[in-house]
Amino acid sequence: MRARVDAASGGAWAWAASWSKAADNLPAEIPTVSTTAELKNPFVTRPILGVNVAVGSYDNVVQHSLAWAQERQSRALFFANVHMVMEAVDDPAFLRLLNDADVVFPDGMPIAWALRALGESSAQRVCGPDATAAMLAAAEKAGVSVGFYGGSQSVLDALIGAVRLRHPNLNVVFQESPPFRALTPEEDSAVVDRISSSGARLLFVGLGCPKQENWIMEHAGRVHAVMFAVGAAFDFLAGSKPRAPRWMRHSGLEWVFRFASEPRRLAWRYLKHNPRFVIRFFQQLIARPA
Repeated sequence: MRARVDAASGGAWAWAASWSKAADNLPAEIPTVSTTAELKNPFVTRPILGVNVAVGSYDNVVQHSLAWAQERQSRALFFANVHMVMEAVDDPAFLRLLNDADVVFPDGMPIAWALRALGESSAQRVCGPDATAAMLAAAEKAGVSVGFYGGSQSVLDALIGAVRLRHPNLNVVFQESPPFRALTPEEDSAVVDRISSSGARLLFVGLGCPKQENWIMEHAGRVHAVMFAVGAAFDFLAGSKPRAPRWMRHSGLEWVFRFASEPRRLAWRYLKHNPRFVIRFFQQLIARPA
């Protein structure tokens, strides 16, 4: 039987809120969140087309990630949008990989809405870029070291510059832009060694879906840090790509903004995945036991 706990924590949320005022990223509300000791992570999950998605908040991300980081635990945190869920529908191996992660949060509003339709009325969007913003603010306050892996060198340089400007006391100990090819085993081992020797306790990985999720799970247990698959967060925080206005993000229209910004890259993705998601999730809903 699940117990309801109040997810609001003044200290952690205050750190996230400080970023929100500066970068207009974080939502103001903090809902009540479910938890259960039977799960391997402290979040209630619901299957959305087979992907176990958690009910949580930015405050949860901060609280649990800082605790895991201070214990030097190797953890995998993902953020699922329609694209990721449909990739998992099409690839059973990727579905298994996602469900082996420590937690998968609803990155897009359609996924949050799906959780609500499944009975989790308090479900809210917990997206990668905003979670990154909250974690950077919290890490600066708590003195936890961070690292970044992914993106082009120019994007990574701009990201680090923006992060240092906004968080002058944040301890950024690792940053690396990998080549756009598969690494040799020797190269991969060297990357792990560099991350380990840096002392990074929070590692933000921006390689794009599904590459970043595969990379994190391949390195679970080898990289002793809390690893976040945050994708476009690198571009958004670096300022290399525009982000949708807050009202579009909260009304489920961010995909429209992104499509208008990158039509050639995103047209096929949205045409392929969005209609199928709606149809398949509707089928899941009507197939539920009464």
